[in-house]
Amino acid sequence: MAPKNVNVNANRNENTRLGSPLQRRSFLNGSIAAAVTATALGGATAAQAADAEQALKEPVLKEPVLKAGAGRAAIDIPSALLPLDGFTTVHDDLYVRILLLENGSRRVALAVLDLTSISAEAIAMMRTTIAKASGVATTDIVVTVTHTFSAPHVQATTSSTGAAQYVRQIAKATATAIAAAVEGLRPVRVGFGTGTCDVNVNRDVLTADGWWLGTGERGSSDKSVGVTRLDDLDGNPIAVLINYAVQSSVMMESVMAGGDLPITADLAGAAVQHVEKQYDGEVVGFFLVGSCGDQAPAFRSKRYTIDKDKKWSQVDAQDAGWLLLAVQGERLGTEAVRVSETIRTSGGGSGSTVRLLTDTVTVDTMAMGHPTGPTKTYDFTPTGTADVPVWILQLGNGVFVGVEPELSTDTALAIKKHSPFPHTAVMSMLEGGSKNMAEAQSYARITYEAMDSAYAQGSAETVAAKIGTLLHSLRA
Repeated sequence: MAPKNVNVNANRNENTRLGSPLQRRSFLNGSIAAAVTATALGGATAAQAADAEQALKEPVLKEPVLKAGAGRAAIDIPSALLPLDGFTTVHDDLYVRILLLENGSRRVALAVLDLTSISAEAIAMMRTTIAKASGVATTDIVVTVTHTFSAPHVQATTSSTGAAQYVRQIAKATATAIAAAVEGLRPVRVGFGTGTCDVNVNRDVLTADGWWLGTGERGSSDKSVGVTRLDDLDGNPIAVLINYAVQSSVMMESVMAGGDLPITADLAGAAVQHVEKQYDGEVVGFFLVGSCGDQAPAFRSKRYTIDKDKKWSQVDAQDAGWLLLAVQGERLGTEAVRVSETIRTSGGGSGSTVRLLTDTVTVDTMAMGHPTGPTKTYDFTPTGTADVPVWILQLGNGVFVGVEPELSTDTALAIKKHSPFPHTAVMSMLEGGSKNMAEAQSYARITYEAMDSAYAQGSAETVAAKIGTLLHSLRA
């Protein structure tokens, strides 16, 4: 399928001789002023002088101005709605956060929710709400989740009264967040930076019965923290975006001593809240989950352990797990703030490209498994094909590449390595997610990621190659 540019402003800030609009305007204005002086001194007619003066007053076309606005709102989960999907209490709020971008006549919106996943029905409702409030075309609205495992799944509104109310609460928070983003829309500058944080770990480990889940210290793990900062023209930050490869599962399935299963935004929420507090609540933080398929938090409350005989089991720290969450969230948030403070934003409100490119790539599929433990044999035979959507959001010299499935580390590293852009963020879980898309080694090892997938071997490599082609087309 040919690429579809749904939002393009390809204005480039080329500082060639008389090449930029500012330079052309200076040259034009100077020439007109000289003409006015010359005609006045040379005895030209009053009409000629008037014409020259009128030309000086006429507007000169400028580059579109990059604008941004950001908003957030908590998803209200009243006690009357609990229990919901097994969760019995709210430890900390789940949020909807929306970044609104404009460059010229077109707008793009990025919505990030503190959820495990989200249904197509709820996404459609969000898009309608965002489009009505902001004027953004529904095709220019990108929806993703942080992939916290301690949030109720978003079910069909017809499944239960509680599920319907939950979706309404999400829609209500969406309306509040987009209203704030629209109200705060203003010219901005953008900048990028990269740091390092060691709060994730490869979760594939070899047991006596085959590969399973745990802390695979020697496995691939991307420790880089990608940070994007948007400032207004007075230098005040308005949004900080964090791209990091980890599932937010510190408190996943951890039952408290009193029997409660708590709702929490988990690691993503803790890191973003740290960033927002450091900027006194004036900044909206966004967590863009990266290649999280094979990446778990370094320390989890309910964790897998492997003994000397390579036998696996689980242990639950229960209430003590909150300390693990606080420390890791603080650590990731601290690094994000450190990197943010080193960024020097640029653009002056003009000349920064905003472009949203969408496409699909066809891959082989197979029957999805539901692994409950390790195994040494598995049938990965392809059974059909499917089109995998790809989203690429270009913002100046940076790109955000996203797909629905959870990518693995090696896939994301390959995409970054071959990207022609100096700043490339790889994102999983767009459009609510679609389980794992493992790399070739996972199929050879028969890992959890390979079994917990509807995509056949080779799919990840095919998608990565397609993304590489699309990225180079943007640089052409």
